[in-house]
Amino acid sequence: MSNEQPTTASKKPSLHAYQIREAADGKSFWNRIGAAWSNKDGGFTVQLECLPLDGRIVCCPAKNDTDS
Repeated sequence: MSNEQPTTASKKPSLHAYQIREAADGKSFWNRIGAAWSNKDGGFTVQLECLPLDGRIVCCPAKNDTDS
């Protein structure tokens, strides 16, 4: 039996990170840009694929892959 902790890549994220782009017609487009995993100490490890130009990131609870 191994004492190794699972890596971020092997655990499902606690949160998904989104960049929200507002269109001129009032619609919002949510683009998933990363994920966050909870740590034992209550903090989070965040992995982003890109950064929004406006600096605004919204994190929401992760849903099942079938809920997208």
